Amino acid sequence: MRILRLSVEGLGYINATVLRLTRTAAWLLLVVMVVVILLQVVFRYGFNNALPWPEEAARSMMIWMMALIAPSAYRWGGFVSIDLLKDLLPARLSSLLNLILLLLAAAVLWILLNQAMAHFRSGFLFTATGLKIKLAWIYLAMSVCFGLMLSVNLELSLREVGRLIGRPEDFPQPVTDAALSSE
Repeated sequence: MRILRLSVEGLGYINATVLRLTRTAAWLLLVVMVVVILLQVVFRYGFNNALPWPEEAARSMMIWMMALIAPSAYRWGGFVSIDLLKDLLPARLSSLLNLILLLLAAAVLWILLNQAMAHFRSGFLFTATGLKIKLAWIYLAMSVCFGLMLSVNLELSLREVGRLIGRPEDFPQPVTDAALSSE
């Protein structure tokens, strides 16, 4: 049980640290995206001369921003879910159901990661017209997203195993940075 708890704490620390960095990068991308869009508005309506690259750049930053923030939302339970059945079940059955759902999600994430990696590799064949970069660098966002979500899924699955076979209070849900800073 101690090894499981240490594994969860270690993986939890790694996920929390990496996801803190990805959230910071996502916020920076949001700021840059707003600046790029405003730049395009000024050039289009102020100088009557639209730039060829801002729309594609903003779309690419939005894709990356979503890919960098989604694993944090997954870790904190921020995705839409239906908890009615889970809430009606006894604690052990609820935990078992949650573990089964996490394992199914892991299988789906593994398939998605493999598909995203194949898509990334094919992106080297094409160049983004406005940005003049290989599309692979935009497609890489999905591989990063699914890879990070798989890491989060592993942490959540190990926590659920710990709650199932050990004491639930030893394996709490991950807390948000806001919850940490308020303590």
